[in-house]
Amino acid sequence: MRYPIIFLTLLLLFNSELIAQTETQIVPNPNDSRVITTGVPFLLIASDARAAAMGDMGVATHVDTYSQHWNPSKYAFSESKSGFGISYTPYLSKLVNDISLGNITYFNRLNERSAFAASFKYFSLGEIELIQDEFSEALVTKPNELTMDVSYSLRLADQFSMGVSLRYLRSDLKISQVDDTAIAASSYAVDLSGYYQGEEQAYNEFNGRWRAGFIIQNLGPKIKYDESAVSASFLPTMLRLGGGFDFILDPYNKVSVTAEFAKLLVPTPPLFGDITEYVDDNGNGILDEGEEIIQFLDNQIISGKPNDVDFLAGVFQSFSDAPGGFSEELREFTWSLGAEYTYEDSFALRAGFFNESEDKGARKFLALGAGFKFTGTNIDLSYLFSASKVPSPLENTLRFSLTFNFGDNEYYEY
Repeated sequence: MRYPIIFLTLLLLFNSELIAQTETQIVPNPNDSRVITTGVPFLLIASDARAAAMGDMGVATHVDTYSQHWNPSKYAFSESKSGFGISYTPYLSKLVNDISLGNITYFNRLNERSAFAASFKYFSLGEIELIQDEFSEALVTKPNELTMDVSYSLRLADQFSMGVSLRYLRSDLKISQVDDTAIAASSYAVDLSGYYQGEEQAYNEFNGRWRAGFIIQNLGPKIKYDESAVSASFLPTMLRLGGGFDFILDPYNKVSVTAEFAKLLVPTPPLFGDITEYVDDNGNGILDEGEEIIQFLDNQIISGKPNDVDFLAGVFQSFSDAPGGFSEELREFTWSLGAEYTYEDSFALRAGFFNESEDKGARKFLALGAGFKFTGTNIDLSYLFSASKVPSPLENTLRFSLTFNFGDNEYYEY
């Protein structure tokens, strides 16, 4: 019995030397970026000083006037009847002094169960001079982007509310002096959110209250600068999840801690590379000089999924399309930790930390801030310290927000 087996083994070994194997060589593109990019990225900038001081978070923090940006369903828990806020954020302040983000927000609590709000954001990229040559007159352009949105929130239970927002976006970045046909790009989006605020409970040495929130932001069609599909960009659709706890130490002192996780619901760029199918004459698994190339395909997707899909398909695809698999999907989550100490609701100290994976943008920073309240008027300040190798455009930037609350303590929630 052993002789046929030996004979068959020798025959297979002999044939493997005579028959050349067809192999495939895959060479990834070393310049591929793992960072997810979108249109109108200014929508991801924290537009108010309080949220900025706590590490760019707000989905599960206490309600304030600027909840429109983070979680409008919180307005249904406001103790003030209405509020009006103005905030200003310098951008790239270490390089220029005319790029900034401005925000105006107004909210009104309609009754015990519902509220509405509206806001306007304007992102100015300053003045840009274009000079073709030394004999041409300089062309001055002022590119800008803006959004206008309205929201409605409804309390579905004593401790839970939901909200919906409708947003109009306009991005005027094309230069009309160069292209007569240039027009501003526009789109629209919706936000869906929810907020939970528990009842105050007594513990051994303090009272406490739990908070939680979620939101899907900027869910809408791609933004286009012309009719070609190449110019279409995904909106920065974002999922935010957060939770926190209030340590109510006594009637005057309170410490609130909050954690938040966020993920862009936008397809991950696939990994591209060159694919070469060849005849491996010597069976060493390497494309040697002189070996026959059967087929060569350059710049092909070798891992991941095509990202030329519509925005809704992109939301679902964003959870399973990372070339690096599940571990890379986890790296696409950012997280923030924030704390706020308040005294008699008239003075606040805040601190926060924001973290993003090195290969997904590498944003990492520590933020500090303070807040002061004078008879219905709030002033909030924040300052950012970058902790990343990649410089932050908001590094060493002082941001401030001004809020006017009307009808303080008209609704009792705490």
